[in-house]
Amino acid sequence: MPFQRYVEVGRVVIINYGKEYGKLYVITDVVDQNRALIDRPDEVRRVENFKRLQLTDFKIDIPKLAKKKALKEALESNDVFSKFEKSAWGQKLSARVSKATTTDFQRYQWSVAKTKKSQAVKKELKKLQKSES
Repeated sequence: MPFQRYVEVGRVVIINYGKEYGKLYVITDVVDQNRALIDRPDEVRRVENFKRLQLTDFKIDIPKLAKKKALKEALESNDVFSKFEKSAWGQKLSARVSKATTTDFQRYQWSVAKTKKSQAVKKELKKLQKSES
């Protein structure tokens, strides 16, 4: 299968390093072979290195160096942010964030629940195996 995700104007990208990790941006212009101008409706436009960007499957139709108003309209009409949150990649990122914000006690409760569940499964399995023989 040929490569589907190209660096192009309108491609939605995700930051993979730094304090903006996990945020979605849109490429508004390609500066050179190593950098792109990225933008987001609620933030200032800036140049970012491709090493810090991951291309997503989503692309919106915007002109080169689109104004904030055009960018916001295109993002809202295509509903990109909610589509990404529903994707497997978005769900994995949100699960990682929620797991990172848990407390020790919550992790302990999950561990106890997992142990109880596995014990119940083993007990039922032994019953089934005993009834078959």
